[in-house]
Amino acid sequence: MPDALPAYASTLQSIYGEPSSGAWGSAVFHAAMPSGASLEDAAFATYRTFVGPAWERFGAEAWTGGWQRVHERPAAGPRDLIAELRAIEDREVRMAVPMVIDDHEQAEAGRAALAAAFDDPAVTELLVHHTGDGEAMSGFAVSALRDGAATHLLFLLD
Repeated sequence: MPDALPAYASTLQSIYGEPSSGAWGSAVFHAAMPSGASLEDAAFATYRTFVGPAWERFGAEAWTGGWQRVHERPAAGPRDLIAELRAIEDREVRMAVPMVIDDHEQAEAGRAALAAAFDDPAVTELLVHHTGDGEAMSGFAVSALRDGAATHLLFLLD
């Protein structure tokens, strides 16, 4: 039997969706991270899982071209994911952020869930990446390392 999800990951999934390979909308993934593993590598692998069959159908080049780190939380920086997302300068990510934090039917609960998952003092690393195929599809991924596990929120729309 797999380990139960921590409450913060379960809450994120209830608002933003369970793991998916549909390359559309939003999904939350949570998995243990082997000691010494790279959050960057785990984030990219999760992005590829989220894109699913479209990865092969449209070609890896399309999806890797849109993958770019747009934010890394400084170790001693403030823990306020909402403010961090709003401050990202990448145009496509800036356009997508309100769809996740403001223009969502559960916006208030979503913001609280994002803070609980990503602003906790136990988070030791946080990355935000631009996602998409470089043409019609774009979005972002938030990835965090906490208590030996990685939590990823992916969002992708056309």
